[in-house]
Amino acid sequence: MHLPSVTRIAACASLILACHAPAFAGDQTLMHCFAWTPVKEATPADWEAFSKASDALSHKIKGILRVWYGKLAAPLSQASLGKIDSATAKQYFAGETVTVPVTRTPREYGMCMEMKDANVLKAYETDPYHKFWTDAYARIRVDGTTTFNILGQ
Repeated sequence: MHLPSVTRIAACASLILACHAPAFAGDQTLMHCFAWTPVKEATPADWEAFSKASDALSHKIKGILRVWYGKLAAPLSQASLGKIDSATAKQYFAGETVTVPVTRTPREYGMCMEMKDANVLKAYETDPYHKFWTDAYARIRVDGTTTFNILGQ
């Protein structure tokens, strides 16, 4: 290959990367993510119904761009404080060290939905398909999730 050809290829590659650089920056979308503890008694049919309902989310609810779900590589721990009296609660909320019973709930599965923006999250909660999906989700999880939303910058 001649040197001028290599230079032209390098210049073209640089131009393509420069034009697409913004695509690699942080997306402006919202990621709605949550982790849950599975129901031990959930059947393969329950998991299949959850998978089918989840796979359809981006087709059924406008603004959901992508959906990911599966077993977490390492479980997350959700800690819950046991019953505490008001004096201990005041100390806790003031940032002081307190002694209280703690319960750990391992979250073994997770799901993230990429949404066009925060308005989609609001619409998702009231969309009729959300109820259908929630019914399938409820059959494979213990009540309660660890939920967070990431806003793209």
